[in-house]
Amino acid sequence: MTTDETRRHIQQTALELFAGQGYEKTSLREIAERLGLTKAAVYYHFKAKEDILTVLFDEWIKPIEEVIEWGRAAPPGPATKREVLRRYHLALARAGPLFRLFEASKAEMRDLAAGTAYRETMTRVLALLTQDGAGLHEQIRCAGALLILHGAATALDGIEGTPEEKHAAILDVALGLLPAHARD
Repeated sequence: MTTDETRRHIQQTALELFAGQGYEKTSLREIAERLGLTKAAVYYHFKAKEDILTVLFDEWIKPIEEVIEWGRAAPPGPATKREVLRRYHLALARAGPLFRLFEASKAEMRDLAAGTAYRETMTRVLALLTQDGAGLHEQIRCAGALLILHGAATALDGIEGTPEEKHAAILDVALGLLPAHARD
C-alpha cells in the first residue's frame, strides 16, 4: 500500500470509529488495531487523532466553502437564498458520516479547531441567508432552515422513505421556513 493509500485508510477507519463510538472514546491505538498497523505507523501519518479529524473536516468543508463563495458572488435576493440553501443541503448530504459525527458530538467538538471552524462556517452560511438586513423573525426562520438541514439528516433513520425522498422532504421543509419573500 502506498503512503497516500495508508493515510486514506487511516482517515476512513478513524471516521468509522469516531462516528460509531464517539470521538473521545476512540484512540489512535484502536485505529491502528482495526487496520492491522502498529501505533507507530499511525503516528507517522498523524501525530494525534485531532489531526485526523482536521484533515477529514478540511475535505468536507471544501464544498461548503464553494457554496459560500457562490452565494457571495451571486446577486442578493430570494432566488439566491433558495439556491444557497439547496447547494448547502447537497454539500451536507455528501458529507455523510463526518457530518453526523459533528452533529452527534457537539460537546466533544466544542473545543477542537474543527468544531470551531464548523460553527463559524454555519454562521457564514446563515449570513448569506440574512444578508439583506433581515429582522429578528426572518433571521430565526433562516436559522431554522439551516437547523432543519442539520438536524433532520441525523434523525431520519426511523422514518419510512427512500434516502432520495427523505432528502427531498428535508429540503422542502427547509425552503418552507425561509421568509415569505424568499420562498416566492
